[in-house]
Amino acid sequence: MTFFYVVLAVLAALLVWGVVIYNGLVGLANQIRNAFAQIDVQLQRRNDLIPNLVETAKAYMKHERETLEAVIAARNQAVQAAKQVKDAPSPEAMRALQGAESSLGGLLSRFFALAEAYPDLKANQNMAQLQEELASTENRIAFARQAYNDAVMGYNIRREVFPNTLIARQFGFQAAEMWHSDEGEAIRKNVKVNF
Repeated sequence: MTFFYVVLAVLAALLVWGVVIYNGLVGLANQIRNAFAQIDVQLQRRNDLIPNLVETAKAYMKHERETLEAVIAARNQAVQAAKQVKDAPSPEAMRALQGAESSLGGLLSRFFALAEAYPDLKANQNMAQLQEELASTENRIAFARQAYNDAVMGYNIRREVFPNTLIARQFGFQAAEMWHSDEGEAIRKNVKVNF
C-alpha cells in the first residue's frame, strides 16, 4: 500500500512538473506574439508614411518615376508579408517578411539618396517632417525588433533545455525565428580606401 502511494506521488509530481513546463512555454510563446505585434504596429506606421512621402516627392522627382513606383511596390510587398506572419506565423513567413523589409529598406535608402539631388524637395516642409517621422519610426522598429529577438531567445532556450525539450516536442512547440536584418550588411562590410 505504501508503494502505491509513493508511485502515485511520483506520478502527481511528474504531472505537475509537466504542466509547469507546458505553461511556461505557452507564456513565452505569447510573449513572442506580443513582441511581434509591437513590431507590426511600427511597421504599419512606417508603411502608412511611405505613400505620403512618395506623393510629396512626386512633384519634384518627375524623372525618378521608376524609383518611386519601386518604393510603393516594395512597401506593398512588406505589408503583404507582415499580414502572412500575423495570419500564420512560421519561420518561412518570418524570413519572407525579413526579406521584404530588407528590400524596402534598400529602396528607401536609394530614394533618399536621389532626393538629395533635388534642393527644392529637401527644402519642402512636408518632406522634412515626413523624413523626421520616418527616422523616428525606424528607431522604434529597431527597439521593437530587439525586444522580439529577446523574447525569441528566451523561448528558444527554454524550449531546448532538458527536460523541457521533452514537453516541447510532445506538444509541438516549434523553434521561433529570430529577426535577422540584411539592412546592416553594408555597414558591417569593410570599406576599401584607396589613396
